[in-house]
Amino acid sequence: MSNHVPNEARVIPLRPPGARPQAARPATAPPRQGPPAPAVKEPLWRDLVGDVLRRERLAQERTLKDVADEARISMPYLSEVERGRKEASSEVLAAAAHALGLGLGDLLSRAQGELIRVTSRYSGGGRRTASSPSSSEGLCMAA
Repeated sequence: MSNHVPNEARVIPLRPPGARPQAARPATAPPRQGPPAPAVKEPLWRDLVGDVLRRERLAQERTLKDVADEARISMPYLSEVERGRKEASSEVLAAAAHALGLGLGDLLSRAQGELIRVTSRYSGGGRRTASSPSSSEGLCMAA
């Protein structure tokens, strides 16, 4: 019989007391260089569109209330859209753009330009095509 008391948890140690865990890796493995670099997150479309709306509104020196009233949307909702917290419908985006004197195409085109500008920083200069050769073609580059 066991001397285990009923209704009490029984602890079974996985390693002997005082033993320190060691990484199980082959002797030929190189030492770790630190944590891997975090993956770069691409910006969300709603953030880009909101930034464009806010920049245009501020460039026109207009208040949030003024633009929201003209677009016939609530001021808190327009604020959320500008801050990228709400994924606005195309109707709402068109109304906000028209209130600022822009077409929906203008708004989306500016947001696309912002996306290209922002993502080119992450990728090191933008998109490469077959017609735009790079000076590093054929070379293996390591960081």
